Amino acid sequence: MRYFGDDLLKLAAMPRLPETRRYAVLGTGALGGFYGAKLQQAGFAVHFLLHSDYEHVCQNGLWVQSCWGDFHLPQVNAYAAVEDMPACEGVIVALKATQNALLPHLIPPVLAENGVVILLQNGLGVEPEIADCVGPERVMGGLCFISSNKVGPGHIHHLDYGSVLLAEYGPGYAPQGITPRLQQVQADFQRAGIPTSLSPDLMLARWQKLVWNIPFNGLSVVFNADTQQMIRDPEARALAETLMQEVIQGAAACDRLLPDSLIQEMLTNTEKMAPYRTSMKIDYERKRPLELQVIFGNPLQYARQAGIHLPRVEMLYRQLQVLDRLNRGIPGEQQA
Repeated sequence: MRYFGDDLLKLAAMPRLPETRRYAVLGTGALGGFYGAKLQQAGFAVHFLLHSDYEHVCQNGLWVQSCWGDFHLPQVNAYAAVEDMPACEGVIVALKATQNALLPHLIPPVLAENGVVILLQNGLGVEPEIADCVGPERVMGGLCFISSNKVGPGHIHHLDYGSVLLAEYGPGYAPQGITPRLQQVQADFQRAGIPTSLSPDLMLARWQKLVWNIPFNGLSVVFNADTQQMIRDPEARALAETLMQEVIQGAAACDRLLPDSLIQEMLTNTEKMAPYRTSMKIDYERKRPLELQVIFGNPLQYARQAGIHLPRVEMLYRQLQVLDRLNRGIPGEQQA
C-alpha cells in the first residue's frame, strides 16, 4: 500500500495519547513479559495476551528474575483471546516476527480508536505490514537492547541491559521526527524504570541494531555458541566484524549513514555482556522457525533495491535457511 496526500497530513498531525493510558501486551515472553510486568509494577493498567502460559499465569501471576531486582506480580490481567481484552491506547507487539501473519487478526480488536501500536520486534520491514492493517499514523517501532529469556511458564529471566529506543513510523520509512506522542510513551516507560530514548528516524535505528543482530544472531546458530564464546574466539570475532562492516554498507546505500566506530563500540559492549544465548539460537534449539526474513531477507532486499549486494550477509542467510529447514525436518523444495 502506498500513501499520499491526506495520509501524509495525518502523520504530520499525530494526536497526543489520552492522559490515562492502558497497555496491551501481545506476546508475553522474554520481551513482552518483562516490559509489561515493569509497566504494571509502576502502576499502569496492563493487559496480557497469553497462549500456552495462560492457565499458569492466571493462577500464579508473573515472576521476573532480573539484574535490576526480582519481583513477582501475583495477579495480572491475563487473556487467552484478544476479543476478551479491552481496547488499549498502547498495543505492545512483542511476538516473534515469524507470527506476524496473526497480527491483522490480533491488533484491531484491542487497539483503541486513539491508540498506537508499539512494535517491539527485531529486523527491518515489519512496520509497513502493520501500517497496511491500521494506518501508518498509528504505528511506532521499538528496538529493545536487552538480554532476557523466558525460562518457564510466566517466568522471565532478565540478565543484562534493558533499554528501549522508540521512533515513529512513516510511509517508506520517511523520518518523522520526535512527536509529543513518542514523548508520552517514553515518559511511561521511564516511570516504569525502563531506560528509553527516542529517534527521529526509525529506519536508521533499525539498520543500527542490525549491525549487531545480523552477525551475532546468525553466527550463534552456525557456531552453536553464546555471545562470550563468539567474542572470545579470534576467527568468530573477525567474521562478525566483517559482517558488521557489510551491514553498514547496506545502511549507507539506503541513505542511512552509520559511523565505522559503531563496530568497535558494539564489540566492546559484547565483551562486557554476560554470556547470552541469542533469541535465534534459542529458537533453533527449540526447533522453532527462525526470524530470518526480517533480520536477513528484508535488509538484503532493501539493499538490492538501493543497488548494492551484500555477499557475506547473503551467504549467512542462505546457510541459516538450510540449517533451519534441516532442523525442523522441512524438505528444501517446500520452502523458498
